[in-house]
Amino acid sequence: MEDVNVIKLPVTEERLPAKKRTRPPKFDPREEDQERQTNVKRLAGLGETDESVKLLEELLFGAEDELVDRLVEQEEEQTGASLVEDGDDGSCDSEDQDQVQTREPIWVDEDDELEEEVDMKHRYRRDLIRGEAESTMTNQRLQERMRQQFQKAMGGAPSWADGNVKKKNADEEEDEDDEELLRRTGNFVASSDRLPSGVLRMKKCLHANSSRPSEERLTTVQFHPSAQVVMTAGLDQSVSLFQVDGKTNPKIQSIHLERFPVHRAQFSRDGDTVIATSLKNKMFYLYDMMEGRVTPVHTVRGLNEARVKEFSVCPEGGALLLTGTNGYLHLLTLKTKEVVRSMKINGDVIGVAFSHDGSKVFVNSEDGEVYVWDMRSSRCVNRFTDEGCVKGTSIASSPNGQYLACGSQSGVVNVYSQEACLNSANPKPLKAVMNLLTSATSLTFNHSSEILAIASRAEDEAVRLVHLPSLTVFSNFPVSKRKIVYRTSCLDFSPHSGFFSLANNKGHAPLFRLLHYKDF
Repeated sequence: MEDVNVIKLPVTEERLPAKKRTRPPKFDPREEDQERQTNVKRLAGLGETDESVKLLEELLFGAEDELVDRLVEQEEEQTGASLVEDGDDGSCDSEDQDQVQTREPIWVDEDDELEEEVDMKHRYRRDLIRGEAESTMTNQRLQERMRQQFQKAMGGAPSWADGNVKKKNADEEEDEDDEELLRRTGNFVASSDRLPSGVLRMKKCLHANSSRPSEERLTTVQFHPSAQVVMTAGLDQSVSLFQVDGKTNPKIQSIHLERFPVHRAQFSRDGDTVIATSLKNKMFYLYDMMEGRVTPVHTVRGLNEARVKEFSVCPEGGALLLTGTNGYLHLLTLKTKEVVRSMKINGDVIGVAFSHDGSKVFVNSEDGEVYVWDMRSSRCVNRFTDEGCVKGTSIASSPNGQYLACGSQSGVVNVYSQEACLNSANPKPLKAVMNLLTSATSLTFNHSSEILAIASRAEDEAVRLVHLPSLTVFSNFPVSKRKIVYRTSCLDFSPHSGFFSLANNKGHAPLFRLLHYKDF
């Protein structure tokens, strides 16, 4: 079959089927003008019918100033109408302008006016009942009773509850505050003299005895009462003095006591002498720092004790209160080296603390009883039991005469009012500090009686600082997860609490700068 070439002819307009064509309408200017006039009349009618459409038109196409003025006029008319009562002519006095009228509610619920009886025996309304006859009460009477109770609790009706009091504009109050602020000059950010609770601002310094650390356990750390000096002593048979600067703490002097491991060392009241006792004999040493002379005291006239370990320096100066055995306390004069009087309690003495004026001494026994002795008459003036204590371990009194702290073997430290301890046979503690889990062996107050330091030598990190005004423990000491405080046997604050130090079993005396206090 032969191939046939098909040739497609282009489709032209002439080959398309014929369509029905419509002619455009002829333009008639008269009809166009009539239609435009009709639309203008309709728009004018809409503007006359609804003012909001006209305002919207002016806002879209101009005349903003006229629109704003018109809105202000309408708002003033509405405000003036709401302030004028029925029957008034619209004029207001100055007194009427200062009073804010109560607006009428938009709608009224008829059920609110019904005198519905309310059950007053419900647990939320029992405090409002004044008698058995008021088992039920109307809504209006209940509201009045609640209003009376509120005003009684507030000491009268507060100003914000009085609808007739004109409130100041917030902008006016801010302007007055700004004017008052600009009338004064000075530093508006000032630090308070009171020690805040919660966190104690402190800085860790170089160890107080870093220039001569001890090879044995330290038993004593004490700041000099007037000089910027700290003393350490311990079982290495030495007493050392260091200058406190917080940076290098250079050594001033160190003395060695042959075969005399120091159990306790203390400055005299004037700070010129150091008294040191040992563990197994009744001999003690006197170190005169002014002359650099060490004097051993082998015998004390009138002292019938096999050994002397614990002692306290009397606040009046020139005398020591020695702790003996079987509940005895001996008052010794440093001038004649003799016992002038003795006192006895039931049980063994585990700690003594003098009152701020030195007239009284608080003696804590091992049985948990506290005795109050008059130093002038050597007579027991009061006696009480430390609450909850089975075995006492320590005692301390505050320098301002406000507090007395008693430590126990359980680790509980009871803080008492010193006045209650002097006058009451059964005083109650202001606070029982239970942060220690082992025996509370050391207690020390700072100079302002704002901080109580408590410690236990039975465990590492067993040191707490108590904020006495709030009776709470500072949360940032010792520092968690950083073991810097080992078993502590002694604590002390500098004369004005600028520094705090402790003696541990590693032979070191960690030193801390308390930033709240500016003086040494």
